[in-house]
Amino acid sequence: MLPGRSGGFNGFLQRFVLKLAGGVCKGAPFSDVQDVTRKGGRVNTTEPLSGMPFTFEGKAAMMERALGSAGISILCQDARLSIFYAENLPPHFAALFMPGGSDAALFGDAHGRYLTALKHKVLETGIPNNAEVEIDVDGERRTYELKIQRTGERGVHGLLSVMTEVTESRHREKVLKSLLRELSHRSKNLLAIIQGIATQTARNTLSLDSFLLKFRGRLQSLSNSQDLITDSSWRGAYLFELAEKQFAPYWPETAGSMPIYGINAHLTPNAAVHLGLALHELIVNSASFGAISGGAASITLNCREAVINDRKAIEVAWAEVLHDQSEVHEFSDNSFGRTVLERVVPSSVNGKAELNLVPGRIEYRLTIPETEFEIFKRV
Repeated sequence: MLPGRSGGFNGFLQRFVLKLAGGVCKGAPFSDVQDVTRKGGRVNTTEPLSGMPFTFEGKAAMMERALGSAGISILCQDARLSIFYAENLPPHFAALFMPGGSDAALFGDAHGRYLTALKHKVLETGIPNNAEVEIDVDGERRTYELKIQRTGERGVHGLLSVMTEVTESRHREKVLKSLLRELSHRSKNLLAIIQGIATQTARNTLSLDSFLLKFRGRLQSLSNSQDLITDSSWRGAYLFELAEKQFAPYWPETAGSMPIYGINAHLTPNAAVHLGLALHELIVNSASFGAISGGAASITLNCREAVINDRKAIEVAWAEVLHDQSEVHEFSDNSFGRTVLERVVPSSVNGKAELNLVPGRIEYRLTIPETEFEIFKRV
């Protein structure tokens, strides 16, 4: 008997199978079974149900319909593992099914040997077991799960296998594992960037308050870039959206629209994160000492096509005219901001950068190779 004897779902399932198989799923040898003609095809789920709904026949009809709707198949085997009854087999298996056939005939030699060994163990111990097989069907790999239980009593046993296709769920599991690995990799990279920002910020500040102010700003910049990347399902971010996100906390309401021009390139996640950091350094300096602090009318951020090492590239150019030529800036030779602009960012995107500090003007140009961006639309 199935676990649960005659009660509950398992008991009903066994009695249901017995009914469908005409009383043959008792573990008797195939040669002793008469009039087994079911071929194991798909259940018709469109014809009206037969039998009163609360009689056994009615319940069996509903269960048969449920098998068809849920894509569940049933196999019955005798003590010699001959398959003498099948119900609702997928078309690929239904074409191979013959009463008295073996697992090898249905699933192939390799899977057949594996299932035969497993099923002998279930017959000997009475302990249910599960198995999965992968079958090529019309050039597509499909995965099926079999839940195997011993049937019968008084020493005469057989097997009942309930089979379902799990191709989609296994594919989703593989995709999820791949995404988790990618998330772990990206998280480690992000933590390394944060650690570097914290270390370099600490080296270039003289007080705790100054450190906290600068570190929080840089962390917020990183967070803003990361939000865009996450919203795009890790595909990256558009340059204009990235720049607007970085400008937003500092741009004066009276300054009009943000000065972003040229090609709205789509950046890889890596390029988006590091360009975001570069823009943050330029914008914060401008808000503290430069054009933004004086009304922001004299800043432009422009993106155009360029070439680097004979390869296609884009050049992102920042041009800022200071309203007071005597103003200072934070880009001293050993400052973290200058290190980010001239070394960290270009190195991270395999590009090159140039920072020009002249009286009354700040210019920065970052050239990014084609491996770090795509252009979907040219303005």
